[in-house]
Amino acid sequence: MKTSPTRALVGAGATAVLMLAGSGLASAHVTVVAPGAEQGGYTVLTFRVPTESDTAGTTAVSVGLPGLKSARTEPLPGWSATIEKDPETQLATGVTWTADPGVAVGPGEFQQFVLSAGPLPDEAEVSFPAVQTYSDGEVVAWDQVTTGDTEPERPAPSLTLAGNGDGHGGGAHTTGTDSGTTSEDSGTDVTARWLGGIGLVLGALGVALGLGAVIRGRRS
Repeated sequence: MKTSPTRALVGAGATAVLMLAGSGLASAHVTVVAPGAEQGGYTVLTFRVPTESDTAGTTAVSVGLPGLKSARTEPLPGWSATIEKDPETQLATGVTWTADPGVAVGPGEFQQFVLSAGPLPDEAEVSFPAVQTYSDGEVVAWDQVTTGDTEPERPAPSLTLAGNGDGHGGGAHTTGTDSGTTSEDSGTDVTARWLGGIGLVLGALGVALGLGAVIRGRRS
């Protein structure tokens, strides 16, 4: 059975629409991004909060923090921010953004909430459970843990952290762990090579001068 080009194009277009729709639904979660974030380092966390409701707007967002020494919010017109701290350790355990009266992230819109924070935990991945409040009173918790390849309905915003790069055994003198060579040994070797090269050049010049003298003696 032959398939017409038109039918094939229609099928491909429908598949593309479904894929885009699926990706749109998957991206309609509260997420966090921080390019280059490292374990034990400071970074800027950007929480992206979409409004999934068709009839109400987002009026408040609360995010849990893993006990951070520093947490500073970026001013956002129409919103106020409050940092929650542990009374004993004074470490930041959460942050809440609250919209001013008459302000909301409307249906079909999203808002970014920015936080400068650190030092981050020495973990490969850190989660920031969030709670989203709507103008009609609905409260949505984004706090489910993702296990395996299956994403839960309301996953907690999470961030993968790079290693802190302090590298044990990477001192200034060490250049190789297997050979045991050091920068001092390398410097000595380089110096010896330079001296050897200079000696070869001087030797070649001496031979050339000697041959020249012999030739001139024969001519005279």
